[in-house]
Amino acid sequence: SEVIRRLRALLARQAGPPLPFELNEALRDAVSMLGSEARRRETPLDFRPAETDIVLSGDKVQLQQVVINLLLNAMDAVADLPPGERRIILEARRVGKEAEIVVRDNGHGISPEALGLLFDSFYTTKAQGMGLGLSIARTLVEAHGGCISAESHPRKGARFLVRLPLGDKNSGEACEAPDPR
Repeated sequence: SEVIRRLRALLARQAGPPLPFELNEALRDAVSMLGSEARRRETPLDFRPAETDIVLSGDKVQLQQVVINLLLNAMDAVADLPPGERRIILEARRVGKEAEIVVRDNGHGISPEALGLLFDSFYTTKAQGMGLGLSIARTLVEAHGGCISAESHPRKGARFLVRLPLGDKNSGEACEAPDPR
C-alpha cells in the first residue's frame, strides 16, 4: 500500500494544470503510437472515433497512458487466437454530459474471480505482470473525475469502459450509474 500511495503522490505532483484537448485526436495519437506493436503482434486496432469533437479538460498524456495500457492488455488477451480472428475495438462517444472510451477485445474473457480484483494494486493474471497497470489507470481516470470498469463475456471477450465528465472534472456526474450496454 505504501508503494501505491507514493505512486499516487508522484502522479499528482506531476499533473500540470488541466488543459483542453480533443478526445478523438488524443485517441488517434495513442493508436498511432501502438501501430508498430499491433503490426508485430498481427492484431488490428479498429478505432471508431466519436461522430463529433469531444473536448475534455485534463492531462492528455495521462489519458493516453490509460488507453495504451488497455490496448496492450487487449493485445495480450487475443494473443492465443489465430491472427485473422483477433479483434480489438477502441471507441469514443459522447453520452449526455460524459465522454466514454470503450476498449473491447474478442479474447477468452476474464474469470468472475479476477473481474472483481482487476483494479487492485499488485493483482495480475499475467505470468510476468506486476499488477500495477490497471491500478494506475484507475488512479489517472479518477484524477480526471471519471471512472473505469470492466465486463467479461465468456468466449466473446472483455470490455473496458472509461467514463469522463465534460466540463468541470469535479462535478461528480460521470460514474453515478453504470452504463448498461
